[in-house]
Amino acid sequence: MLVRFWGTRGSIAKPGRDTFRFGGNTSCVEVRSDGGTLLVIDCGTGAHGLGQALMRERPEGMEGSLLISHTHWDHIQGFPFFAPFFAPGHSWDVFGPSGLSGSIRGVLSGQMQHTYFPVTLDQFAATVQYHDLLEGTFRIREVTITTHYLNHPALTLAYRLQADGATVVYCCDHEPHAAELASGIGPVAGQDRRYAEFIEGADLVIHDAQYTATDFPAKLGWGHSSVEYAVRICEEAGVARLVLTHHDPLRNDAAIDLILAGVRADLRDRGSPLEVMAASEGLTVRVCGAQAAEGRSTDTEAGSARAALTNDHAALPVLVRVADHDLEAALTTALRLEGLPCAVADSEAALTDLLARGGASLLLLEQAPPGCDGTQLARRLREGAGAAAAGIPILMLARQERLARREDPLVGEWLVLPASESYLRARIRAWALRSACRWERARPPEDEERRLQRLRRLGLLDTEREERFDRLTRIAAAAFDVPIVLISLIDAERQWFKSCQGLARRETSRDLAFCSHAVRRKADLVVADTWLDDRFADNPLVLGEPRIRFYAGAPLILDDGTCLGTLCLIDTRPRQLSAEELTLLHDLRDLVLLEISRRPAEPERQALAIKG
Repeated sequence: MLVRFWGTRGSIAKPGRDTFRFGGNTSCVEVRSDGGTLLVIDCGTGAHGLGQALMRERPEGMEGSLLISHTHWDHIQGFPFFAPFFAPGHSWDVFGPSGLSGSIRGVLSGQMQHTYFPVTLDQFAATVQYHDLLEGTFRIREVTITTHYLNHPALTLAYRLQADGATVVYCCDHEPHAAELASGIGPVAGQDRRYAEFIEGADLVIHDAQYTATDFPAKLGWGHSSVEYAVRICEEAGVARLVLTHHDPLRNDAAIDLILAGVRADLRDRGSPLEVMAASEGLTVRVCGAQAAEGRSTDTEAGSARAALTNDHAALPVLVRVADHDLEAALTTALRLEGLPCAVADSEAALTDLLARGGASLLLLEQAPPGCDGTQLARRLREGAGAAAAGIPILMLARQERLARREDPLVGEWLVLPASESYLRARIRAWALRSACRWERARPPEDEERRLQRLRRLGLLDTEREERFDRLTRIAAAAFDVPIVLISLIDAERQWFKSCQGLARRETSRDLAFCSHAVRRKADLVVADTWLDDRFADNPLVLGEPRIRFYAGAPLILDDGTCLGTLCLIDTRPRQLSAEELTLLHDLRDLVLLEISRRPAEPERQALAIKG
C-alpha cells in the first residue's frame, strides 16, 4: 500500500513559517492499494489539497472511500472543501462511527447548516453515500478494514487496513486507559492490552502523539496520547514502523525535531527494532509487509468477525403501496433519482411480507378511499406486523386536501397532490434518511376554489408583458435597491409572473413559491434571512438560482377578499424592512391592484355587455 500525508496537525490548523516542514493542516491521510482502491482517512483541512490533486488526476470522475475517525472539527473541517464532492461523475462512500450524536450523515449535515456554511450537504454534484460503523470488520473491494473504539471524549474509531499482504493502522485520537502509561512505563494491561492486540504486527501505525509525558498530566481526559505512550504500545505490539502525527498546534518544527531525535536515540540505545518518524505534509510511505514478501496474505476473514457496517436506514428499502399507476411511476422515479432502494407491493399481503422479511426505511401509502384507504392500511400494519412495522415512518399521499387526516398519529406527513418532482424527492429523501427538510410548501387557502375562479375570470394569466405593470416593478426595484421584483399570481399548480424585474423565467411550480405562503395568510410575508427559516432554507430557489436570501411579499387582495398573489421583493443578501419601507411597499401594491381593476379582462367585458 501507498500512504501519503496531507494533514498532520491536531486541534486547529496552524500553517506558518514555524510549521512549514511538518505541516499546519489538520488530519488527512491518503491510502492506495496496489489494486487501485482509494481510501482517505479523516477530512481535516488537509483534505482541501488532496481534493485539488484528485481533480487534477481524474477530473472526469473517480471512486473513493472516506473513513472518518470521529467528528471533532479538526477531523471534518475539510469536508465542505473536498473538491470531488462537487464534481459530477465522482462517486464516494463516507464511513464513520454511529452513536448517540446521530448518523455520520446527520453530523456532517449539521456542520454544513446555513448557520455555519453557505452550501448544504445536498448540493454535492457527486454521488455520495453514507455508512454508519460499529466496532468490527468490513471490506472495501480488496481491502479488509477492522475498526476499534478509542479512548476519546467523542466516539472515535481506529482503522486497521489490510491488503496486498501489508497492514496499516490509523489511530487518532486516543488517550491511554492507564494514565501512568503516558510516561511509557508500567505494565500494559486491561483495555491497553486489548488496544495493543488491535495494532499487533502492523507494518505501519499512524498514531496520535499530540503530547509528551511532561504535557500529559495537565491534559488528562482530553483524549490524546503522549509520544512516549505511542512508542511503548507499538513496541509492545511488535509494530515495524510508527509515524507520529496530530502534532500539537503549539509545537513548531524545531520542537518536533528535538522530540524525534530523542525517541530515536532512546530506541537505538535499547536496541529496539521499531522505526519511528514524524508525519509531515507530503510524506509518502510505501508499505510492504513481511507476509507479502513471503507470498502470504494478512487479510482477516471478514465473515469470521463482527460486521462493522450497521443496517442504517438509508440501506433499507422504501416500500410503496398505492393504487394509482401514474403515482406509482412518479414515486419509483423519484426514489431512483435519489438513489434509494425501492420495492413496490401489489397487495396488502405482499407489503406485510416485505416488512416481515427485510423491514423498510419508509412506507409510501395512498389515501384514496374507498378503494385504497391508506390510514386503515397503516393501522392494520401497525397491529399485524408488530415489531416489523414499529418505528417506520409513513408518508401518506392524497389527491385532495379534504382526504388528509392530519391529526392521525400514525402518519408522519401528509402530501397532497399534485406535487413537483423536486418537492416529492425532497420530502421522501428527508423521511427515508431521517434528515431534516427545511422546505415547506403552503397549503391552499380555504377559499381556494373561489380564488382560482376569480383569478381566471380576470384573464391576466399567460398574457403578454405590459408597461403599466413593468413600470411599477422597475420603481420598486430602484426604491428598495433589490435585484428582483415580481408581480406573482398563484395558479393551481404554479406561480406565474405578470411582471418580473431581474428574473428571466415567467413561472415556477407552486411548491417553490414563497408567495403561496402570503396568499394562504392573506397577510404580509417578510423573511429577513431564508437560511434561518425552516420553511425556506432548503427550497431550490434558495440553494440554487436565484439564491434568495430575503423576501418581502405584500398580498394582492381584491375588494371581495380574494387573494390573487403578491407584489414581492427579492434580494440575494439578508436584510430587514423598516416600517417606512413596508408602507411604501403597500403603496406600490395598491397601485398594482388599481391597474388590475382598471381593465376588465375580455370575458368580464362580454359578461357586462350581456347584463347591460
